[in-house]
Amino acid sequence: MTEAFVPTFIHSYFIALGVILGGSLIGGLSAFLIGEPPLTEIYRLSNSLRIWAIVAAIGGTFDAVYNFERGLMHGQTDDLVKQIFLILSALGGAQTGALIINWLTQGHLS
Repeated sequence: MTEAFVPTFIHSYFIALGVILGGSLIGGLSAFLIGEPPLTEIYRLSNSLRIWAIVAAIGGTFDAVYNFERGLMHGQTDDLVKQIFLILSALGGAQTGALIINWLTQGHLS
């Protein structure tokens, strides 16, 4: 059973946002526990987690590649357009999360 497009679009945004915020903040906690500067680590992690947040939000890379292939080779352009919008939604969520982390840490501190 497939989920409707609009809920999937919203889920994609918030999953990417959650991966960035959660991963960065928990990573900052681990940096604090081992004696490294937590805000610098939070900022660094938010930049390095972006691609993983996008991959997690769209449900893995193979599904996205399959949907692109189906859209291009089988003429199902609606699947192609939906996949592009889902990727853009995930990009927006990752960017929003990185922007929030940037505001919290006041940019790169080191």
